[in-house]
Amino acid sequence: MSYPPQPYPPQPYPPHPYAQAPAPMKKNTLGLIAMILAIVGFVFACVPGVLIIGWILLPVSFILGLVAVFRKGETKWQAVTAIVVAVVGSIVGALVFVVVVADAVDEAVSQASEVESTVAGAAGDDESAADSAPAADSASGAAAGGQDSTRDNPLPLGTEIKSSEWTVIVNSVTFSATDAVLAENMFNDPPQPGMEYALVNYSVTYTGDDPDGQSPVFVSVAYVTADGVTIDGTEALVVAPQEIDVLTTLYNGGSVSGNIVLEVPSATAQDGVLAVQPGLIEDNAFVAVK
Repeated sequence: MSYPPQPYPPQPYPPHPYAQAPAPMKKNTLGLIAMILAIVGFVFACVPGVLIIGWILLPVSFILGLVAVFRKGETKWQAVTAIVVAVVGSIVGALVFVVVVADAVDEAVSQASEVESTVAGAAGDDESAADSAPAADSASGAAAGGQDSTRDNPLPLGTEIKSSEWTVIVNSVTFSATDAVLAENMFNDPPQPGMEYALVNYSVTYTGDDPDGQSPVFVSVAYVTADGVTIDGTEALVVAPQEIDVLTTLYNGGSVSGNIVLEVPSATAQDGVLAVQPGLIEDNAFVAVK
C-alpha cells in the first residue's frame, strides 16, 4: 500500500541581518560649534594685530572638538575638522608671532643704530661748541636721546626729547589729582594709603618715515621717586581724565596729546623726577616735575 506524497510546509527564512537600514547619524552640534570657532580662530591667528583672539579660540575649539568626536550616534566630520584646523591654526599663529617679533627687533635695532650714528656725528661736529656752551650741549644731548640728563640734573618741562622716530614733550605735571581721577570714572579705585594720583600731560609726535605709520605705545613716561623707585602707569589701573590714546596710528608729523595717571607718594611727590623713554630701546631722559 502506497501513500500519496505529502506536501512540505513552507519553511520560514530568518530575515537577513542587513535587511534593515542603520539608523541615520544625528547632527553633531557641538562639533559644528568647534569647527566654526576653529575657523574663526585660524583667521585671527594669521592677523598680527589680533593674534591673541586666535590664541584663545583655537585651544577652545580643539577641546570642544575632542569632546564632540566621542559623542555616540552623531556625525564626526565636524569635530575632526575642528581638531585639524585648531592644530594647523596654532602652528600658523606661532609662525606669525615669530615673524612679528623678529620684524620688531630688527626695526628696534635699526633705530638704535641710526640714533647712535646721529649722536656720534653731532658730538664730533659740535665738539668746539660744547667747550664754550656746555649747558646748552647737555640739554641738546638729552633731547636727542636722554643720555646727558640725570636725576640730579633733569631737563625742564617743555623740553623736546627726540629719537629717530619720536619727539616727546612733557607739558605739565599735576599733583594732588586724586579727586579728579576718581570723578572721571566710577570704577576708578582710590590710591593706596600714603599715595596720591598725579596727572602727567605729554605730547608725542611721529617723525619716522614708515608708510604704514606707527603707534606710540612704546613711548613711555614713568615717575622715579626720591629714593630711586620707578613707578609706571601699570601701578594705577585707572582711567585718566583726557587720557592720551597711545594705540592710535601716527604718520610722519602726526601727534597726539593727553594725560596718564601715576600713583606717587604724597609726602615726597614733588621730590621725584620723570623718566621719559622715546622708543622701545631708547635711553631714558629725566625731566623735572616742576
